[in-house]
Amino acid sequence: MTALSAQILEAAGRRTEGSLLAAKEFLALGKRDAVDQALRRLVSRGQLVKITRGRYALPVRSRFGTRPPAPELVMAHLMTELGEQLVSSGVAAANALGLTTQMPVQQTFLSRTRSRKRYCFGKQEISLRQAPRWQFLLSDRPAGQAIRALAWLGPDEAGAALPKLRQALPTAEWEALLTVRAELPIWLVELLNEQEAEGARG
Repeated sequence: MTALSAQILEAAGRRTEGSLLAAKEFLALGKRDAVDQALRRLVSRGQLVKITRGRYALPVRSRFGTRPPAPELVMAHLMTELGEQLVSSGVAAANALGLTTQMPVQQTFLSRTRSRKRYCFGKQEISLRQAPRWQFLLSDRPAGQAIRALAWLGPDEAGAALPKLRQALPTAEWEALLTVRAELPIWLVELLNEQEAEGARG
């Protein structure tokens, strides 16, 4: 291993799981071509994982073997780097809340801005998809997940899921969901109002 590769690995090892490395960070150690070559060699040896163009991360090693860093942790670091909010998709939120057993092969995170970038984590691929502002309300709180889950289910299926969702959410999260309903689409506001009325009658 070259001294440059060793220095890159040493720097990567001081970071937390999911931290992203960029070639420009290491230009003080060598010329750009040399840095790029060192990064490619580290990837080919399995000592780094290429996440997307120009971005790398350290794989996680344990007694069970080696795996790419957790996508959620990489996305959290990416959110800081890009200075924008990223949240899990509606189907992922619905799965987390027990409203569906479906999980897509390709995981998607929602972004406020248009992006066509894809991120690779071994055999798993993650993409960013632009979504409206209201799907970012309450962020990754359970109430925020509920908003995105209902959006994914759509007007035809969300109504049937609401009773189960209300039982699954802690009272404080259900109340938080109701506090932002004025910012939600009309169809979703009407369903929430109907569910609230049924709860009051019960």
